Amino acid sequence: MQKPLKILVVRFSSIGDIVLTTPVVRVLKKELNAEVHFITKDIFKSVVSHNPYIDKIHTINSSVKEIIEEIKEEKFDWIIDLHNNLRSTQLKRIMVKSKSYTKLNFRKFLLTNFGMNILPKSHTVDRYLDTISHLGAKNDGLGLDYFLSKEDEIEVPHSEKPFITFAIGGTHFTKILPTAKIISICNKQEKQVILIGGKEDFEKGEEIAESCKNVINTCGKYTINQSAYIIKKSDLLITHDTGMMHIAASFNMKIYSVFGGTHPSLGFTPYLPNSGNKIIELENLSCRPCHRYGKSSCPKGHFKCMNLIDENLFTE
Repeated sequence: MQKPLKILVVRFSSIGDIVLTTPVVRVLKKELNAEVHFITKDIFKSVVSHNPYIDKIHTINSSVKEIIEEIKEEKFDWIIDLHNNLRSTQLKRIMVKSKSYTKLNFRKFLLTNFGMNILPKSHTVDRYLDTISHLGAKNDGLGLDYFLSKEDEIEVPHSEKPFITFAIGGTHFTKILPTAKIISICNKQEKQVILIGGKEDFEKGEEIAESCKNVINTCGKYTINQSAYIIKKSDLLITHDTGMMHIAASFNMKIYSVFGGTHPSLGFTPYLPNSGNKIIELENLSCRPCHRYGKSSCPKGHFKCMNLIDENLFTE
């Protein structure tokens, strides 16, 4: 009997990007019966810690030098590089066989700098899966995975009735609705709204909750997985272009996704969307997208991509 392939899947960050790799992990395990290892940053280990299709997780804090000897000892047949950066290149140097995800950086540059959209229509997940097609693996059409443990199941505050989760954070300013806009959106909701986010979002969450009659702020109070549990229990997630959007997509739930400085064409919309999903954006704004990841301030100073979003689009 032929020995199963031993494969290392590489994605160091961030939450959403890691969630988008889960179809690759599942297909490698279920279709190829591979021994699947995954390497990521330690702060993101919880995102994959309960995934039954991963045999072993390797982590780093900042440098692959921390783990290079451990990786050598594993004697992998393949490295599947879904990050394709300097760190992952260092890993690939120790392997004979590797395959890397193509980032299409030049095409993204043309879109964000000159408004020339020659990006393929395919989702990032499909391009991740293309990275393992040479092994005979095919998309199983089952979408994203996100696994929680019993320890992640919390008592959701005041959730006796159907409620909405609002992920108010984001990694860059141009991805995030202004606080006044979030307050207006929350005040238009008939259902209870629960805010989720990191510790850095707590003060903003308090300001929003104090300005609304139906909002509870949980920002900074729960882990990533506990926040994911809140999302799973809700009727709707309102979110910026963030990792929580992809976690919600793994639960096949209704999502209202807001795109400001980034753009759906970059390939990071909810994968295999629920029929109730909405992508909310200000279309035909010539300065969008200003960056593929978002920026720390609006390059034009007006922030129209978020300031002019219609709050009525967020009502169910």
